[in-house]
Amino acid sequence: MTPPPLPRLPSQTKIVATLGPASSSPEALRALFEAGADVFRLNFSHGAHEDHRQRHAMIRALEKESGKPIAVLADLQGPKLRVGTFANGGIALKAGQKFRLDLSKEPGDATRVGLPHPEIFSALTPEAELLMDDGKVRLRVEKCGKDFADAVVEAGTALSDRKGVNVPGVILPLSALTPKDRTDLEVALDMGADWIALSFVQRPEDVTEARKLIGGKAALLAKIEKPSAVQHLQKIVEAADGLMVARGDLGVEMPPEDVPPAQKRIVLEARVQGKPVIVATQMLESMISAPTPTRAEASDVATAVYDGADAVMLSAETATGSYAAEAVAMMDRIISRAEADGAYRAQMSAWNPPLQHTGADAITAAARQVADTLEAAAIVTFTTSGFTTERAARERPHAPVLCLTAREQTARRLALSYGVYPVFTQDATSFAEMEELSCRVAAAHGFARKGDHLVITAGVPFGTPGSTNVLRVARMP
Repeated sequence: MTPPPLPRLPSQTKIVATLGPASSSPEALRALFEAGADVFRLNFSHGAHEDHRQRHAMIRALEKESGKPIAVLADLQGPKLRVGTFANGGIALKAGQKFRLDLSKEPGDATRVGLPHPEIFSALTPEAELLMDDGKVRLRVEKCGKDFADAVVEAGTALSDRKGVNVPGVILPLSALTPKDRTDLEVALDMGADWIALSFVQRPEDVTEARKLIGGKAALLAKIEKPSAVQHLQKIVEAADGLMVARGDLGVEMPPEDVPPAQKRIVLEARVQGKPVIVATQMLESMISAPTPTRAEASDVATAVYDGADAVMLSAETATGSYAAEAVAMMDRIISRAEADGAYRAQMSAWNPPLQHTGADAITAAARQVADTLEAAAIVTFTTSGFTTERAARERPHAPVLCLTAREQTARRLALSYGVYPVFTQDATSFAEMEELSCRVAAAHGFARKGDHLVITAGVPFGTPGSTNVLRVARMP
């Protein structure tokens, strides 16, 4: 008698869902989770601390109810550069018009407006560009000093109070962490966030500064949203635990045609170094108010999957949208369809990142090959820190990576990584227990059935971080 088919396993590419007013009840949260969300993002640009604490508590209650580790990503706002106010709330602009920016607090008019950021003036040079209102207004600096910039309008028809300012191509003498960010970081760490997303990263030193403040209490994800970060990409990836392709600001400061190759470069560098990477911003934006996405949006999500991203993210779609759960379900369907495509698997198998000369890389690369040869049901990794499991995910194996760990923090953190299905369980103490536990968990979670192969990696002595040195093949009893 043919055994019944196993249930469909979750997609290997993960889904990050942002919480907000549209998704702040236990019922709404559960709907997002059941639709396919693996990670929940708390956006500290909006909402009070108490709001985030309540959402975090709901996530942990859902985690306990489901028995599945759920990662919480706390996203810090970073510096927000904005013009001041205008006497009449806004002005009209036209190309070729002269316009001054200065440090005065006086309301602006048709000839000038305050820009309360001396750091910008200190970094400006003639011919520098200033972008305002998400790039809708473009100025070119003609003359500047420590407290002013005389510019000419190159594009844009209007400017109003407190619109955002971007300075592409210029590294500003600003920390990525404002006083607000430092307070928000303390709150996020106190509540137990698993990942901290750092905004406004310009250079590796920004990541180092944040890591010192985090003190190992959470993993650090660097948001790549400025051209200077792309220029320092390799060292930023080395300094961080993960990356986000934050295409909103990146798309303002870069020409639109430069964003797709930048996305591919960022995803590739993250995979080379074995760090999880999220592709974010405007993925299914039309679903904020519509029950279905555009075909271009569906293609955009699929492209991130074909690129090999660890995760794709929904922002306003789930935070304030009218179709939050439907957006997650749609994203899950797009991911599943892309991953079922033969071209996708061929693409993932066509190139493997270069290996480091370490036991962990030797074991994980061999595990992938053995799993492919045996058509194994899963690769099972025993891990303490999560490092070996991330190296296994880096290989983008066809088989899912079933991660067994005795550390709750590690299990939650790995919920973001490609193809990893973390399970919080006790450590094995012997080879026999390692095999028995692997088979039992694989069966209980629907990964394997009688006769299936499992490829197992672990370290001896058991439970010792950084000691992966065992590769074993087990057969389901």
